[in-house]
Amino acid sequence: MLTVSNVGRIFPGGVEALRDTSLRLDESDFIALLGPSGCGKSTLLRLIAGLDQPTSGRMLWDGRPPAPGDIGFVFQDATLLPWSTAEDNVFLPLRLRGVSRSEAMPMVHAALHRVGLTGFETARPRALSGGMRMRVSIARALVTRPRLLLMDEPFAALDEFTRHKLQADLLDVWREAGCTVVFVTHSIYEAAFLARRVVLMTPRPGKIAREMTSALQPAAETRLDPAYAAFVAEISRAMQAALA
Repeated sequence: MLTVSNVGRIFPGGVEALRDTSLRLDESDFIALLGPSGCGKSTLLRLIAGLDQPTSGRMLWDGRPPAPGDIGFVFQDATLLPWSTAEDNVFLPLRLRGVSRSEAMPMVHAALHRVGLTGFETARPRALSGGMRMRVSIARALVTRPRLLLMDEPFAALDEFTRHKLQADLLDVWREAGCTVVFVTHSIYEAAFLARRVVLMTPRPGKIAREMTSALQPAAETRLDPAYAAFVAEISRAMQAALA
């Protein structure tokens, strides 16, 4: 379990990005951080990942600070090495941990298979579509078998068809991997489809305004379900109240 307790972040120059933010993530949870641009969603993700340090408060994973081995991170851009193949990009975090190539390749190929890229192991990023590059990025984050997967608007730049396909695939990966997911988005529709809990954040300084629990069982048909439309409307009303 990850607990975020009274976390604040003030940047040089006095810009207060987060104030008194508390959150609890259970094992195998899937939460969406939802809010307007600049509300501190990505800042909170970077603090959880250890890429930045809070000005106040603390974060604990099972009573200790999160370790790099606990965490996989997927950025908004795929951030792949353009000169490397898909399998070498996925191999990178294992190589940095001292895992030999011969030992790593079964894990690399399993991660690529999990995201639907079997047969593209030797392709370089320039030969892949935007959606496929993002799949490589997700495979790279999963190959170390993290307990916590952090995703910072990974589908924002994709077309709607590809975004819907990857959202459905992500849910399959999450169920199979059993990890906890924190997914940053500014899309109410995406949050409602993906997350078991939707966490609404206020404009800067970002604070948690409300948490909402989903009763949906997401599948390809979920977007046609009246319950999905009702949940989207509920989130929209709550977000309007948070922004008022």
